[in-house]
Amino acid sequence: MEYNVKSMKAEEFIHDGEIKDTVRYAEEHKHDTALIDQILEKARLRKGLSHREASVLLACDIPEKVEEIYDLAEQIKKDFYGNRIVLFAPLYLSNYCVNGCLYCPYHLKNKHIPRKKLTQEEVAREVIALQDMGHKRLAIEAGEDPVNNPIEYILDCIKTIYSIKHKNGAIRRVNVNIAATTVENYRKLRDAGIGTYILFQETYNKENYEYLHPTGPKHDYNYHTEAMDRAMEGGIDDVGIGVLFGLDNYQYEFAGLLMHAEHLEAVHGVGPHTISVPRVKRADDIDPTDFDNSLSDEMFCKIAACIRIAVPYTGMIISTRETAEVREKIIRLGVSQISGGSRTSVGGYCEKERPHDTEQFDVSDNRTLDQVVNWLMRAGYIPSFCTACYREGRTGDRFMALCKSGQIQNCCHPNALMTLKEFLMDYATEDTRRIGEAMIESEIGNIPKEKVRQIVRERLVKIAEGDRDFRF
Repeated sequence: MEYNVKSMKAEEFIHDGEIKDTVRYAEEHKHDTALIDQILEKARLRKGLSHREASVLLACDIPEKVEEIYDLAEQIKKDFYGNRIVLFAPLYLSNYCVNGCLYCPYHLKNKHIPRKKLTQEEVAREVIALQDMGHKRLAIEAGEDPVNNPIEYILDCIKTIYSIKHKNGAIRRVNVNIAATTVENYRKLRDAGIGTYILFQETYNKENYEYLHPTGPKHDYNYHTEAMDRAMEGGIDDVGIGVLFGLDNYQYEFAGLLMHAEHLEAVHGVGPHTISVPRVKRADDIDPTDFDNSLSDEMFCKIAACIRIAVPYTGMIISTRETAEVREKIIRLGVSQISGGSRTSVGGYCEKERPHDTEQFDVSDNRTLDQVVNWLMRAGYIPSFCTACYREGRTGDRFMALCKSGQIQNCCHPNALMTLKEFLMDYATEDTRRIGEAMIESEIGNIPKEKVRQIVRERLVKIAEGDRDFRF
């Protein structure tokens, strides 16, 4: 079995021997300044790097070169995503699950965690609570259980979510994070109008993967790893990948993650829309110290920077698994999407106090959405609730073409300002509104085209008067 980026077999496009050779090569060349400079020079072209080139940068520990990596990652992020940060929230529908995953409290053998599945009425109440916070974009989550959580249940939930219009609130985009499934089911998700289909690999090391998933359908490494190919075959343009850092050696996972991105690009003509970088966290009967592959905050940030350099066009997501301090450090190095005001329990948004008995993981950043928006603006970032690209058909290769050419800025920047204005009018505290109005006025000047600037000013007035949902 040989490494083949275009193969449709998991063990050939995520090739164990190629990953191990890559990690060994990176370790041998981590002080090769001539090679590192050559790789950085290539990276400055904004065309990306191979998994092996990026692995050399990750291994490099020469202080001045590490600073170059960080500076370049920050600049590339600004080039493609400006100073915008997209906000979303997870919505947990059900924690029924038939798998035996050793790192997740939803595993089948956990008999003391309360099992809960939202009815459609409860879904509606959760959505109203999220809308009243100001959210426009959700990522729905559910355990794998063909009896309790069949695809029909997921589709009903999506339909309910899109149907709720409370006051000025509306969920304009639903991303879906559910277990690997069939091409037919992916077609059903596409027809339901989802945004991105998200599935974390957890670990790319097949031997460790099978150990960590001893029972249940998720035990099948190949079926799980090949899920994105089936999703794209089913017509889903945008997919999101990620690993759960801490389950295996981070160098191995980093190389595997980029190899997966390269495979999607080679086979489908477009790489992943997003890459997530979660770390193992404490939850119910799960102790992260049971896994001996934890990585420091410093290395975690370096991984994000190297991902940004390697796949400059791909969105990067950081969740409330991480503390406010870590999120502040990592955002500048490449992250373009964050969650805010998250609750990782089933039905948690309707509860006045944060429930912990059905949480999938401990939330480290407990700030409200308004507090997160306030913090982002004080740090110089535009909080964006934009969902325009999906609703205008700018997905898959069409989105990537606009992103690579820089033309996406003519849409994203004004859309971010208009959706921020909506948030300020409908949900913000007085202090957040004051900071936001000043930011909008300042950022209008950064819109390249005068005609677009004028249109934005006119629409901002209309938003203040009560109109909603303008977009470019």
